[in-house]
Amino acid sequence: MELTGKKIVLGLSGGVACYKAAELCRALTKEGASVQVVMTDAALHFITAVTMQALSGKPVYSSQWDPRVNNNMAHIDVTRDADAIVIAPCSADFMFKLAHGVCDDLLSTMCLARPRHVPLLVAPAMNVEMWTNPATQRNAHQLREDGICIVGPAAGEQACGETGMGRMLEPEQLLAEIVAAFQPKVMAGKRILITAGPTFEAIDPVRGITNLSSGKMGYAVARAAREAGAEVTLISGPTALATPFGVQRIDVQSARQMMEAVNAAIDGQHVFIAVAAVADWRVKNPSAQKVKKTGDAAPTLEFEENPDILATIAARTTLAGHPYCVGFAAESENLVAFGAAKRERKGIPLLVGNIGHHTFGADDNTIILFDEHGHTILPRADKLTLARQLISEISKRTNKHSLFQ
Repeated sequence: MELTGKKIVLGLSGGVACYKAAELCRALTKEGASVQVVMTDAALHFITAVTMQALSGKPVYSSQWDPRVNNNMAHIDVTRDADAIVIAPCSADFMFKLAHGVCDDLLSTMCLARPRHVPLLVAPAMNVEMWTNPATQRNAHQLREDGICIVGPAAGEQACGETGMGRMLEPEQLLAEIVAAFQPKVMAGKRILITAGPTFEAIDPVRGITNLSSGKMGYAVARAAREAGAEVTLISGPTALATPFGVQRIDVQSARQMMEAVNAAIDGQHVFIAVAAVADWRVKNPSAQKVKKTGDAAPTLEFEENPDILATIAARTTLAGHPYCVGFAAESENLVAFGAAKRERKGIPLLVGNIGHHTFGADDNTIILFDEHGHTILPRADKLTLARQLISEISKRTNKHSLFQ
């Protein structure tokens, strides 16, 4: 569970999106968080305190003068042991209060009195005209200047019947942002390009050659990089995985398509991480129509080599000085020897090795990091944990590089 031991203060201001806050509260508790709900009077018109108490398992506070707080200082006591404050939904009115230091109820006073080290995340929820109004945008700018994290909003249908920006993010998206808030922003300001998943090389319009890669590791790396503050582009072969929130995804099928997509996106990237299991070979003579069984001999397939995406980009790195290239190697045996040799052959500073048939489709893995000093084993863990460790290692290495200063 991602939030075990964390105390989250969940504040609700007035808005129809309060119904999403109920699901968010449930999701937070499922991830191990202790959730203390604080509601404004306006929020109580949209959802009851009884509902939020049932979901959080704690009494809900809405009044500065709540007698259940021993010293009558709810605005102080509620936040002193909090790990984060999340306002979802955050109305236009409440954004104004935060931007201007207004404290005329418990929730606004509590936010103003929060310790500086406690992150404050707000999830705007309002009509499109309210969100795009210059006054709201000025307030949003001020909140960002004050170090308050604005998550969303999204575009879509709104309760009023209009369509546009202003919808509060969905509970699972907000959960991802809250989890990310606790990750060190070691790649803030960096742009990272990642490939993931298998490639599919056509034999005919309905058949092809592929491999067992699920894409789970590449998608975990994309999520971890985004959590670390990077702007992430994910070029993905065919998978059944959902795109990590906040990551730009480009779908491809074949190795040549992946090469084209990487070439189109590589300019301006600080880091390139080639996680995809790219086919070494493709069918040279694919059929334009489905190959039929005729009773004769089986069709003959001719093969030709696919472009080496990692080596191509690494060669550019030696000329331009960037991006910092990280490769993945899926072997079936002799990982230490083959991994070290592959790093040298590709001409890259860091290579991640694993035993392919032990990891394809699995949720956990053991990986080995190869660099110029030798190799380091990262013990078996879930793939997101390994991805976060990998991003941390990349940040340490790139921070020593002059181009990243």
